[in-house]
Amino acid sequence: MKNKLTHKVIYILGTVLILVGCTNDLDIEVNDPNAFLVDDFYATPESYKQGLAGVYGNLALTGANGPGDSNISGLDAGTSQYGRAFWNLQELTTDEVKWSWENDGGLRGLNRNTWTADNVVIRGFYGRCMTQVAFVNEYLRQTTNDKLNSRGVSDNTRAEVQTFRAEARFLRALAYYHLMDLFGKAGFVTENDPVGAYQSPQYNRAELFAFVESEINTILPELADPLQNEYARVDKAAAWMLLAKIYLNAEVFIGENKYDECLTYCNNIIASGYILSPVYANNFNADNHSNSARNEIIFPIVSDGVVTQNYGPTTVMVNAQVGSIEQNGADFGVAGWAGGLRVTKQFSETMLNGTYDTDDRNTILSDDRTIEMTDMYDYGTGYVTAKWSNKTSTGANGSATEIVDTDFPMFRLADVYLMYAEAVVRGGSGGTLSTAKDYINLLRSRANNPFMVTENDVDLDLILNERMVELYGEAHRRQDLIRFGKYTGGSYNWSWKGSVVSGIAIGNFRKVFPLPKASVAANPNLTQNTGY
Repeated sequence: MKNKLTHKVIYILGTVLILVGCTNDLDIEVNDPNAFLVDDFYATPESYKQGLAGVYGNLALTGANGPGDSNISGLDAGTSQYGRAFWNLQELTTDEVKWSWENDGGLRGLNRNTWTADNVVIRGFYGRCMTQVAFVNEYLRQTTNDKLNSRGVSDNTRAEVQTFRAEARFLRALAYYHLMDLFGKAGFVTENDPVGAYQSPQYNRAELFAFVESEINTILPELADPLQNEYARVDKAAAWMLLAKIYLNAEVFIGENKYDECLTYCNNIIASGYILSPVYANNFNADNHSNSARNEIIFPIVSDGVVTQNYGPTTVMVNAQVGSIEQNGADFGVAGWAGGLRVTKQFSETMLNGTYDTDDRNTILSDDRTIEMTDMYDYGTGYVTAKWSNKTSTGANGSATEIVDTDFPMFRLADVYLMYAEAVVRGGSGGTLSTAKDYINLLRSRANNPFMVTENDVDLDLILNERMVELYGEAHRRQDLIRFGKYTGGSYNWSWKGSVVSGIAIGNFRKVFPLPKASVAANPNLTQNTGY
């Protein structure tokens, strides 16, 4: 069992869906808050935590009736699950991995960097983020002082509710951060706006950046100290991580250098008690919620083969990394999907360049395969990897054979070490090159890599490679390539970039995704991104 909060999520998500109504796939906002007698739901002190569980549940679950159900009308569960859609946008559009079955909705356009505003995965993620905003807004409306007063809530419960509200506000800030990163703009609505106000104003990147920064700083005092909250709930370290992320990418987001600020929050996290798991693979096993990775993973999206069932990123990766030739699903505790994912030639060359050949993070399987995917529909071309597993750290199988128990580590400490190193190299104060070198070597040593780096080795090229090797498949790569100036244009091409086997230049407008056409049509305040 992961914890009581996690295992209540399915029931509570169903309740929250009733509380806020169904969502509309055009502008994605709640419809009828009176569909359920909310005062009946909030009749007990325990209900406030249960309501919060429903808000967390939106990260993992798509509806109240199992993993195949979606509460966003017009979209299925596969294209509207938060973690899976996020992963698709951040990974399939890069030099790391490609999805073999291009007839699946929206994935051919992502594989080949040819997406349009009609792409269902893009629409699904925008919709899921706005659904998260709607859930948080309604939770905040139901937990104001006036509401608590009217229900006679005790002082002890009120203190807990303040923490719950801060966690909910973090989840809303996280959604707006993802919208800022991926779309560069979004409709903006808070709990202070009327329910059902579909024509929300548009916030640009600078406005979203300012909101996320202010919101996180405001709620920080109310959050639990690092490692003092229940697993999979937000603590101060998760909030510091979100601040560090926006500051690391501030030159992309708002055209300002904020590496000093990034280092401040990286240092806070590093000093907070989180530690590296001594075994790299434990971060990606079925018991990563309870093995040594528990103190490395700062914030996950939960998955459970029986209770919090979802076709999210880890279920996809564990099953789809099973190759069409290898048929080794039993090695990972699943039946496997036989060829869904393959890695690019450029990824394989990085892993096999001599530096990482014996590194534990190099899980490439290459026997009887060609390094290049010369034909996207020939599943025997392109190498495959074996990073993710539905087996525990002791070798036991997960609780089910398709939907996995493995949680998705959205934030973990290893990323913080690499963020620190990058911010130092980019000129940030508050860190040293010597310490940056030490952090990189900690990651290499943990992975049994025999090649340690010196201060002279630590430059941006090294860091970009280290981020790929350490974090591949964890939904960082698109953001990284953009920050390093290697995503658009033709200075760096990878397999199938621009829909050509060897890769070609793509336009700068693809640094952001289009707003879904349906959302723009529904809200006259939204303007489409240039190029779409």
